[in-house]
Amino acid sequence: MVLSKLLARTFLVLCLVLCVVGNAWGVEGEGDTSKVSFSPEVVANYIHSVIAADRALYTTHVVERMQEHRVVIAAEAWKQRKALPLPAQMLLMSGRIVEMGGTGLRYRLASLWPIYEENGPSTVFEETGLKVVAENQDEVYTGTITRGDQRFFKAIYPDIAVSKACVNCHNGHILSSKRDHKLGGVMGGIIISFPLPLNE
Repeated sequence: MVLSKLLARTFLVLCLVLCVVGNAWGVEGEGDTSKVSFSPEVVANYIHSVIAADRALYTTHVVERMQEHRVVIAAEAWKQRKALPLPAQMLLMSGRIVEMGGTGLRYRLASLWPIYEENGPSTVFEETGLKVVAENQDEVYTGTITRGDQRFFKAIYPDIAVSKACVNCHNGHILSSKRDHKLGGVMGGIIISFPLPLNE
């Protein structure tokens, strides 16, 4: 129940961001003829802020707290063990739900050191961006890509280890290729993409 509410809340907030941005990019709202302009970088920052806040809150106020008080654990096989999903799993599930919303918005976690291959970079753009944010956690790697006849803005933000649980999981996982993650360090990236208006 809590899980579905968190996912629904994230989806609604992100849809609201896209609606506001759609109007700001010149999609006419009912009775509103004012033109406000947001750059794709600003939009990506808004979206990232929502994702990062939800991720940090879930990690520190749900997962860590529940485990500290031994109420319930977070586990990779959370469905079978009747546990909480890991923070990375929560973000990936949320990203899949948002993608099904049909807005064109996509986001996911990826890493140069993924535990599972599907969470590695899927393009040269992603690999380059993940290297940039791994080297400097104050950087955001951005660019415009094309899928079919649609252009998308894509941004890669550093995914920072906000909890000892994240670090311990990655450093201790049997499939992990990197075992020296530290609290506050970059573990990978949050990759966000959304369609650009046709006239951009």
